[in-house]
Amino acid sequence: MSLNSVRPWRSIDRRKTRQIHVGPVAVGGDAPISVQTMTNTVTTDVKGTIGQILRAAEAGADIVRVSVPDEDSSRALKEIVAESPVPIVADIHFHYKRGIEAAEAGAACLRINPGNIGDAKRVKEVIKAARDHGCSMRIGVNAGSLEKHLLEKYGEPCPEAMVESALEHIRILEDNDFFEFKISVKASDVFLAAAAYQGIAEVTEAPIHLGITEAGGFVSGTIKSAIGLGNLLWMGVGDTLRVSLSADPVEEVKVGYEILKALGLRHRGVNIISCPSCARQGFDVIRTVEALEKRLEHIKTPMSLSIIGCVVNGPGEALMTDVGFTGGGNGNGMVYLAGKQDHRISNEAMIDHIVEEVEKKAAEIESTETSSGVEAAE
Repeated sequence: MSLNSVRPWRSIDRRKTRQIHVGPVAVGGDAPISVQTMTNTVTTDVKGTIGQILRAAEAGADIVRVSVPDEDSSRALKEIVAESPVPIVADIHFHYKRGIEAAEAGAACLRINPGNIGDAKRVKEVIKAARDHGCSMRIGVNAGSLEKHLLEKYGEPCPEAMVESALEHIRILEDNDFFEFKISVKASDVFLAAAAYQGIAEVTEAPIHLGITEAGGFVSGTIKSAIGLGNLLWMGVGDTLRVSLSADPVEEVKVGYEILKALGLRHRGVNIISCPSCARQGFDVIRTVEALEKRLEHIKTPMSLSIIGCVVNGPGEALMTDVGFTGGGNGNGMVYLAGKQDHRISNEAMIDHIVEEVEKKAAEIESTETSSGVEAAE
């Protein structure tokens, strides 16, 4: 349940956009902000690509993008789409025929740069294929591949150049009466990307796909993405996102959800609130949290868990969480349920016991939600 009505300083006023669909996933309007990732396997390795998609979907990915650089990849895409539990975006760069083939193969969305596809006739053919097969599109503007005339005009990649590029591409689709598209204006520089996204948000009603491109490895890329995407989301800009990391796509999905969870925009799984630990800790907080993160990965029900090393802040944090544990003395600590002290447990038995309590609470929440849904239907 949202408490923003009684805590207005938590409220985010999301920018109003028109709604499109990527397969069954709604993007824009009042739809939840969707989390995307992209496979890094060779697309013609159908088994490997499908396996990566399945792992990403299990981690919570709503949409997965797959690169389609050649004709063999187009053929593989048909098999991949048939086995994927989530809609597939086909990443198309230069050859217009790949876009047509991807639409025919069942892709839910085509990621394109209309300016790279060729003349107006070829663009129209891709748009026709998308329309005929129920595909949406994403216009992907990137600071690293801006058009020559814009670089000559502005001297370097800048927010104004990226917005102008986006508007030129938007015009191509809208001139062909195609409006089922979203747009991104990505850069590896956080300042440039944020400014470009703010600029395009002011001049279009199209849904916006957020991303800091080529953000780097797991740690540095996570930090850049949290800063860039977090601030834009806080401003209400963004309808779908991808965290771009030089890492396993599953990690991209996890980071994306953590950003949304931190802003109260999306909830999935257990939100663990834990202290950094200090000399006051009554148990090994860091080892405990590491173990619990792994043991609780299977929980998809949104809920909160506090793991605090001592009684300085532990009771206060536990008041706000579904399940809590606060370290004490003599090798044991206090378990909190629904914010209230409930019972003590030894440090040795604590991890297994907390997992049991979280699973029990998750089942209780799911049961309540199911009952409420049945009552509403009746």
